[in-house]
Amino acid sequence: MFATTGKDPAGKEPRIRGSTSAPTARVLDVVELLARSSNARLRFSDVVRELDLTQGTVHAILKTLCDRGWASRDPVTKTFTLGPALAVVAARMDNARPLAHAARAAALRLSRDVGYAGSVVERFGESLVVTAVEGDPATQPAGIPGDRIPYTPPFGVPFAAWDTDEEQREWIRRGAGNNIDRARRLEHVLARTRERGFDVDWTTPALAQAVQVVGTLDSNAMPTPVRHILDQLLVEFTTIGFLSDDNPGRRKQPVVTIAAPVFDARGHVTLMLAVHPLATLSARQIQLIGNKLVVETAAITEAQQHPGVVDLEERSAAANSAR
Repeated sequence: MFATTGKDPAGKEPRIRGSTSAPTARVLDVVELLARSSNARLRFSDVVRELDLTQGTVHAILKTLCDRGWASRDPVTKTFTLGPALAVVAARMDNARPLAHAARAAALRLSRDVGYAGSVVERFGESLVVTAVEGDPATQPAGIPGDRIPYTPPFGVPFAAWDTDEEQREWIRRGAGNNIDRARRLEHVLARTRERGFDVDWTTPALAQAVQVVGTLDSNAMPTPVRHILDQLLVEFTTIGFLSDDNPGRRKQPVVTIAAPVFDARGHVTLMLAVHPLATLSARQIQLIGNKLVVETAAITEAQQHPGVVDLEERSAAANSAR
């Protein structure tokens, strides 16, 4: 499910109306880089190298961020980290984004219940963003909060499966191009996900990287036999991660992610809640985790449509005990 870098491999930013501001984007890139670095402290040269910016640009951005408290510079090690002013922003997040807060709490409950890391992923335009990762570090995926993932196969199935017909066709087109076989497989993936109520994915980081590499190659510039091989590889790469429970002959299969959607008051998928086993599971184990996910996502969805009816944790606990 997760890419290994913090940027959309296609280099695209989420679409909004009007033109974007390149200087603003560079400032945000620096803030996101500091956030992604977690406990690692970055030197000035690290920021220049990682973001491929000029020294003058990085110096001006870091000085401004430090002056405003959004970044801090250690005078001894001369390294940079996030600053205290961001704590004020973080303190308001729960009130400003109650849905994301509820999803994060659900991810933590699920992680404690099933023993695997949980995460929350939200969609912004043509990108998916990991906004929370909770639970056992041993099963946490490669993605960390702030990482961007392209909204294109094999990523974002729980969003696409309940998207509009037009958006589904566009999602499939981004992964299938003109390949009819690949498009049919992806249509089957979406239909199977809707039928089941959750997505099962064993697209490992290595497989996800292979998808991105093959997808950037210009097959039209290749000899015909090579072009056919590349097209078939892309068919397999973009769909193989979703075939885990379509093969009844396999007792167990390695599962990377099990994910379910959360709907807003209009019936649109607003985010997805996921569990990351990173382990070999039986069909029964997959179904049990999927059921728990659906209980949590249904509770969050219902709370948006009927706010104040009952506490989310109480509702999910009651539903789980009933099962």
